[in-house]
Amino acid sequence: MSSSQPSVDFGWGLRGLLSLRPKSGVIVIVDVLSFSTAVDVATSQGAQILPFPYGHSDAEGYARSRGAVLARPRRAGGGQLSLSPGTLKTVTNGARIVLPSPNGSRLSRETGVTPTFAGCLRNATAVAQASSTPGLSIGVVAAGERWPDGSLRPAIEDLLGAGAIIQDMPARLSPDAEAARAAFRALRGRLPNVIRESQSGRELIEAGFAGDVEIAVQMNASRTVPFLHRDGYSSASPDLRANGQET
Repeated sequence: MSSSQPSVDFGWGLRGLLSLRPKSGVIVIVDVLSFSTAVDVATSQGAQILPFPYGHSDAEGYARSRGAVLARPRRAGGGQLSLSPGTLKTVTNGARIVLPSPNGSRLSRETGVTPTFAGCLRNATAVAQASSTPGLSIGVVAAGERWPDGSLRPAIEDLLGAGAIIQDMPARLSPDAEAARAAFRALRGRLPNVIRESQSGRELIEAGFAGDVEIAVQMNASRTVPFLHRDGYSSASPDLRANGQET
């Protein structure tokens, strides 16, 4: 491959992000169920999503200081905006929403000045194309879930989402990135069922959120490219060479 093509590496969770960040000119956060999917749905409507740590006591104050609406926990119900992608389908253009989540939001706030995208199955090709800039290496980070003790629980939906994005990157792949791509290619023929039957998928379906899973498995249903600028994601076409770091 040409030396002008970007290299792509892959990692899991916060430790993976912190490992990839110093050598990456671009970061892609992948949290299919459901942060990245929720961000894609909201930004496709012209809204801005402000990631915020889940469970932080000052979420209300942060939202007020940003002139934003605070999304509520998914289980709160009542038609409120939440991490449930279905609640974000009707947000208005220009809306600002603080979206707490334990994984995707947390990672988004740790990428520093590195240009950052939110990627999922819905926008895999669009994000791959937008983040692939000659000369800039790319770190693709699968958010994963957490076990009760707080440790990382690798999540197959994030592995497959990362692989779907990586496969559309005309790039030199690390072995980890190549393995993520191979996993996606091996399972893409039955992708919706694999994710429905995954641990995360079953948990959401059993909790009454089957609709969230159905939105998440819509492969390349969106051309939206959620880009993190300062404190919020919005749909944008950034100049990565202007914003990126030396790598």
